[in-house]
Amino acid sequence: MTDTYSIGYSPCPNDTYIFYALIHGKVELSGVQLDPPLLEDVEALNSRAVNTDLDITKLSFHALGHVLDNYCVLSAGSALGRGCGPLLVAKPGFDSTMLADAKIAIPGRLTTANLLFRMYAPKSGDLVEHRFDTIMDAVINEEVDAGVIIHESRFTYKEQGLVCLQDLGSWWEETSGYPIPLGCIAAKRSLGKERIAQIDRAIYNSIVWADKNRDECFPYIRHYAQEMDREVMQNHIDLYVNTYSKDLGTEGIKAVEQFLEYGRNAKIIPNSSQQLQCSYE
Repeated sequence: MTDTYSIGYSPCPNDTYIFYALIHGKVELSGVQLDPPLLEDVEALNSRAVNTDLDITKLSFHALGHVLDNYCVLSAGSALGRGCGPLLVAKPGFDSTMLADAKIAIPGRLTTANLLFRMYAPKSGDLVEHRFDTIMDAVINEEVDAGVIIHESRFTYKEQGLVCLQDLGSWWEETSGYPIPLGCIAAKRSLGKERIAQIDRAIYNSIVWADKNRDECFPYIRHYAQEMDREVMQNHIDLYVNTYSKDLGTEGIKAVEQFLEYGRNAKIIPNSSQQLQCSYE
């Protein structure tokens, strides 16, 4: 019997790198048929998860905290690490003492970037949602006073004449002692533990395949990347696809649990009795 599942992930280089082999039949996934993947900005995927639209999906860890009743996190596919968090940037002359009265661009209500910023600057209330790839322009054009940038923007903001007010990932690491959980791959709990475990292994194998066949992946990655420069794409992959992407492991799970707990204590994420991973149930 073959089961058919819907799947969604972002067009960012780390996700297209992770999923290339799986989507192109380079790794085994017997008994499972995947629909053509839906590639959307992570905040759009976050919103879809609130509506339980997709069976397997990329999510911000912030969004995961809102949908734990229906989704569990997989061990493979996550973006989590040190020195890779969102950055709060502004034009020269603006500083962090001005944040309380400033207009701040965020890349979506359910993004990890938004949760981090709200924990870092709880008095800042004027938050404006922008698609992640338009935030630097919004700051440059003075539509906002500062912005929280993610993805490729991390590598290009200096070229745009912006300065970093705070590395929010570093702030989290110093505050909690854990690496920053950015995004994950989640599956509907209704798929069942055996199917979820099978899909999890296939994603792991997809990463291993990509590590051995990088050049074959790049035309697919370049097709969707916002930043076409090969070096920037490679830097993006090297930063966000790491040991935790293959297996969250004990430290990764503890980091996620701590992150969600901070969000709950700040009254931003709802309480949940569900375990993070279905295999733990």
